[in-house]
Amino acid sequence: MNRGIYITANDRATEQSIALLKSIRVYDAETPVVLIPYDEHYHHVADVLAHQFGVTVYEDLEFIDRLSRQLYDIFGEGFFARPNQFRKQACWFGPFEEFIYIDTDIVVFEKIIDNLNYLTEYDFICADYQHAGGIANVFTPKVLEAGVLTEQECGDIFNGGFWGSKQHRISESDLYSIFQECAAHPDYFDFSQKTSDQPIMNYMVLKQIPKRFNIVRRPGKAPGNWAGSPHFQIQGDRLFDPKVNQPLQYLHWAGMRIQPGCPYWEIWEHYRYLGEEKPPIGAQPTGQTPVWRKTLDQIKLKIKAY
Repeated sequence: MNRGIYITANDRATEQSIALLKSIRVYDAETPVVLIPYDEHYHHVADVLAHQFGVTVYEDLEFIDRLSRQLYDIFGEGFFARPNQFRKQACWFGPFEEFIYIDTDIVVFEKIIDNLNYLTEYDFICADYQHAGGIANVFTPKVLEAGVLTEQECGDIFNGGFWGSKQHRISESDLYSIFQECAAHPDYFDFSQKTSDQPIMNYMVLKQIPKRFNIVRRPGKAPGNWAGSPHFQIQGDRLFDPKVNQPLQYLHWAGMRIQPGCPYWEIWEHYRYLGEEKPPIGAQPTGQTPVWRKTLDQIKLKIKAY
């Protein structure tokens, strides 16, 4: 079975991407990783990840541009705070028969690809406690009032930063159809916290993929993974969840800026500078795209257009 990992990033996310890839390679030196460019400013991060970790860039960039543009146009200009998040939908059409998608504001603490073993029974997996907070940041009560989704189905909502599935389980026509449904009923979705893809992604999976599994519902439960949870205990280079007496599978800084003083900063810092000298306090790279890189990217785009 051809398995792999997808990430999305641009040059601004270089530092986060390095930390994520270092954590992946600590436990897994072989699984291929493919970068889906978040926007046109991705050449620096692509070069770094290719050189250090063997990451390749998604082959059909024209398809990504066309797909994301059509999905964007269905809702119209200005509707989404971060429309480029929808570029991750290219995962369904990439080279891997089974895949995990991982946001770059994550570090992992295990051979994460092994979670795809659940796909022998299911078509979609996730691993988080998003559902424990109710439908906020995903749906509004109207989706229940209208009978579009049941309370049981809404109990399967998930965070869009970590999930896995199978190639072509969602077709391109499925995507356009679902987005059109969502665009016709924007009042079903909670965009109050400026989320973009998560409400639509949840709607699509809950409506289209009945064989889904949240790993935190396995026997004996599973650890949490949100960096906003204050009870995790640091054990070496990993975290431990005393509530379930298990080590974390991964840690996700969703909704947070990763910087000195943020929750579990020392864990992120450990993986970012693993195998290299840590810079002095206050001298850590910011991940901002250098001016020279922006200029070069603009020149390349003009040449391509010409």
